[in-house]
Amino acid sequence: MATQLKNLSDFSETEVPSAAPFRFGIVVAEWNASITNALYQGAYESLIEHGALVENILTYSVPGSFELTSGADLLLKNSRLDAVICLGCVIQGETRHFDFICNAVANGLTNVALKYSKPVIFGVLTTDTQQQAVDRAGGKHGNKGVEGAVTAIKMAYLAETLNG
Repeated sequence: MATQLKNLSDFSETEVPSAAPFRFGIVVAEWNASITNALYQGAYESLIEHGALVENILTYSVPGSFELTSGADLLLKNSRLDAVICLGCVIQGETRHFDFICNAVANGLTNVALKYSKPVIFGVLTTDTQQQAVDRAGGKHGNKGVEGAVTAIKMAYLAETLNG
């Protein structure tokens, strides 16, 4: 379903397991900080709302979305976590830089997830305009950070279920 028709924060039609037994990492890009801070607030508050313990949420910042991949890799290498939520925002500009960054981050986070067999959640906004980012970071389309947190909980639960 297209984002314009969906609130990213509405999980009323799905069951979300308790986050209490899990440990989460959150890696947040500093670039576009007003947007990424809103994404972080949504993710953090959603984890707490679903039962995560404050001491089981590790948060680190990285300079930009490109560095989310190495941030997630370092976090999984050095911490016992059940899932990592990566939050960033890349807004289309006048050059192809947007395409390279978005592609690199998506592929990089997928590779980190496969390397560690742990959920690494892509909570990166890839928008054409600043307003589209605002709309998805707590605006009229909800908050992609909330979606990232719920996805992390569900994937951590799935991993636990399948791994026994």
